[in-house]
Amino acid sequence: MERMFEKFTLNGLELANRFVFPPIKTAYGTPQGVVTDRQLIFYKQIAKNGPAVVILEPVSVTPEGKEHPKQLCVHLPESTAELSKIVQVIHEENRLACLHVNHAGAAANPMATKTKPRAPSVVTCASTGEESDALTEEEIETILGGYKSAAEKAVRAGFDLIEIQGGHGYLISQFLNTKINKRTDRFGQDRLLFAREALSAIKQGAPETPCILRISGNEMSPEYGIGQEDLLPLLILAQESGIAAVHVGMGGSCYSPPWYFHHSSLPEKPQIDAISWVRKQTKLPLIIAGRMGRTKKILDVLNQDLTDLVALGRPLVADPGFLEKLQKGMDEEIVFCGYCLQGCLHRLKNGEPLGCNLNPEIGLPELERTTSPFKVLIAGGGPAGMSASLYLTRRGHKVTLVEKSDRLGGQFTLAWQAPGKEKMKDGLEALEHNVSASNVSILMNRTVDADLVKEIQPDLVIWATGSVQNLPDIQGLDSQYTMTSLEYFRGEKELRGPRVLVIGAGRVGVEIVERLGRDGYEVIATKRTDPIGSMMEMITKTLALKRIGEMPKVTIMPHTTVKKFKADGVEMEKDGERVFKEPFQTVILASGMLSEAGPNEEIIKAVSNTETIGDARDVKDIFSAIHAGYELAGKY
Repeated sequence: MERMFEKFTLNGLELANRFVFPPIKTAYGTPQGVVTDRQLIFYKQIAKNGPAVVILEPVSVTPEGKEHPKQLCVHLPESTAELSKIVQVIHEENRLACLHVNHAGAAANPMATKTKPRAPSVVTCASTGEESDALTEEEIETILGGYKSAAEKAVRAGFDLIEIQGGHGYLISQFLNTKINKRTDRFGQDRLLFAREALSAIKQGAPETPCILRISGNEMSPEYGIGQEDLLPLLILAQESGIAAVHVGMGGSCYSPPWYFHHSSLPEKPQIDAISWVRKQTKLPLIIAGRMGRTKKILDVLNQDLTDLVALGRPLVADPGFLEKLQKGMDEEIVFCGYCLQGCLHRLKNGEPLGCNLNPEIGLPELERTTSPFKVLIAGGGPAGMSASLYLTRRGHKVTLVEKSDRLGGQFTLAWQAPGKEKMKDGLEALEHNVSASNVSILMNRTVDADLVKEIQPDLVIWATGSVQNLPDIQGLDSQYTMTSLEYFRGEKELRGPRVLVIGAGRVGVEIVERLGRDGYEVIATKRTDPIGSMMEMITKTLALKRIGEMPKVTIMPHTTVKKFKADGVEMEKDGERVFKEPFQTVILASGMLSEAGPNEEIIKAVSNTETIGDARDVKDIFSAIHAGYELAGKY
């Protein structure tokens, strides 16, 4: 444990501990490149008693290399002054600030750049579907000038380090890549030339500033990704060019996003293999990134000498106090990231700012203590109810949380049981612990009724009772052996096979189908509309459907309505045509959820204020439920 928090010297800079915050897109800025209060609060939260080095979200060295409309900017005349605001915040917490410079190349986002992507050669980025134009030599020289200008601004803004993005399928990697760089000019004949000149431009612009090179240890795309034979010259160049450290991630932005974002369901061995290979190729200090937010894994990589420094990104978004709690032996209070990508990447892809399922406070000011404390009664101990109780208590209200079952968590206790989501359980347990350790009075195996309201006499009743299964009206359904999706995950009924019909192939239905297929059942899942797996985070859905596609006994039928159950089978309609299937031994209903009934008139009349939040108000997801509790606390 001590090794994690010992100081480390990097190119003459003294680091407070062995941790680094990697570049994470936030979308907290403005399209004009103005730094916002939310960005400043965010970086202050991360830096406070946090990692020794805080690397800012990526900046593109020229405007056509941007990935997001609200990306931080370095190419504008006012960028120095704007970036210096973040540097100051980080320095106030006695941490080092690092500027991460990049050009997305083929992975650039036309919505952000208002132009077609540019790359070494014509290529289509699979994750965006956009075909790039080949860069001219004049455009290449402009980009190299952008690297130099960015370095000069980094110095003027007061950055302690500069990180150069050389991997993850971005422009430097694209030039190195024999599968993408088909040029016949000097930048094709010598594929290392662009990297060499980019590093040289950075050194010219900031000759005294230590530089980090970021790479992918393995881009995990045999068809399109860079190979070790192309990566090795870059590592040699890094050492010869005076690079201070190599920051090793995985995957690529265009062709292997699941690895780039380190989705929870991926195996860990390829990452360890890639790190081990890089470690053998260079004498430079290493920083390693990707699903490092568990104590055992951090200790393993440090003790096995696989790395010198450890990058924690999403784990610090989930809990900026992670390192302080870890150092003080308060592991049970750490809110562990589940690597689900739901609150972070999923939101950015939809044009929303960075968030977190478990941390509604990220990038926002601390809640203030109330001057008018209430007595609050909360019905329902699921995510919304737990969140409301935690934050209302923090504000100074006296809270009683009532849960009808024998444990807190609601449907969160089922979410982590889906394939690939097992690590979400750690976050649930931390939330339970933090609620139980607060001043919340918790009543288990109780329901909120008029008698309890009269007994407690609250000023405010919060209805957070969650949702119930929507039961479809299908002729003959009552003749079948059925269970709801909730009963399935809770194990409340025996699962009969070998044939199982899942009605509803949305997010929950897909998760059930994969688990059944993995267990060897013959499964058919129907969905009246498309797309399959609606509401799922895109990478999660892509990986799940890929795994399901490899299961020979599983069939998913979109645009299919179950019309009638008969003694000899099931009548369905697919794309307007009649389909008949043999009988099933179990029918699982995953056909959506409905909000629980709200408080009755007797309760409403007995209290001054009532609020309904979470699924009890509008059926959505864990992110919405947790944030609803937090937002309500801010209201009172």
